[in-house]
Amino acid sequence: MRVLLQRVSAGSVTVDGEISGKIESGFVALVGVTHSDTEAEAAKLAQKTVNLRVFSDSGGKMNLSLLDVAGAVLVVSQFTLYADARKGRRPSYIQAAQPDLAEPLVRYYADCLAQSGARPVEHGVFGALMQVAIHNDGPVTIMLDSDQL
Repeated sequence: MRVLLQRVSAGSVTVDGEISGKIESGFVALVGVTHSDTEAEAAKLAQKTVNLRVFSDSGGKMNLSLLDVAGAVLVVSQFTLYADARKGRRPSYIQAAQPDLAEPLVRYYADCLAQSGARPVEHGVFGALMQVAIHNDGPVTIMLDSDQL
């Protein structure tokens, strides 16, 4: 499982002209799932997400976690995090899990974030064509991969 975290001052997801999720300060979490991923990995990534110290303290040092700053999370499914562009000009998405596995794991990751104290946790719409607005703060972008935890 891969989670691309972007520290944001604001983020939103729009589907068919309607906002499905919107946050102020916190993370936009782009989440990709592969075939071998499990709930245990999703839970570990959620814990890492809420405790990662990348928010600035009063001295301007990245020393605070999402929980410390009472930050929100916008979770957006992103199968393209498992794109393989090594051959040719069209990426392969064979490593991305099918929706019947990926959707419940993305939802479980979001549920684990909420259970860990992240408030609010907003969502994109799984499988939909989404317009994602990301106001990256910093910019700070961190890739988490369950294979490297």
